[in-house]
Amino acid sequence: MTTDASPSNPNNGILGRLARVTAAIEDGLLVLLLSAMIVLAGSQIVLRNLWDAGLFWADPLLRVSVLWVGLLGAMAATRDDNHITVDILSRVLSERARSAGRVITDLFTSAVCGLLAYHGARMVRMDYEAGLLAFAAVPAWACELIIPIGFGVIAVRFLLSSLDHLWRFSGARQ
Repeated sequence: MTTDASPSNPNNGILGRLARVTAAIEDGLLVLLLSAMIVLAGSQIVLRNLWDAGLFWADPLLRVSVLWVGLLGAMAATRDDNHITVDILSRVLSERARSAGRVITDLFTSAVCGLLAYHGARMVRMDYEAGLLAFAAVPAWACELIIPIGFGVIAVRFLLSSLDHLWRFSGARQ
């Protein structure tokens, strides 16, 4: 059985279109945030070195942007299956054993990321209810929103990956 018919194939119907739109949004946000970070950090350097001044909100915004870029990058890495893996046994295992191992590790990773998303959402809700500010007039919950979203997307992607490997594993047995 070929993997082209697998549930997570990015060319399959409405799910494929959703995957392409999501990828375009992620990539666009990454480019926009990284560009803004470079401009803002460069501006801070120039302002500090030439005029002994700076934007008081720039440093906290840059710290929050690093969080957003990091999680958006992690989302993109899992989308393209370019995330960090420890695959010391993959060279000696058969195709079926590799698929079985990926099912197990992807399910475990999905569960961990799901827990992080859940507790991240709880933190966002608590900060929303408390009315905490991150910097200037920006609420903390808005800065933290990437945590449940990012880990939630990563959890879903690892779940889909485990289903894809299960699909391959079951197809390899036939």
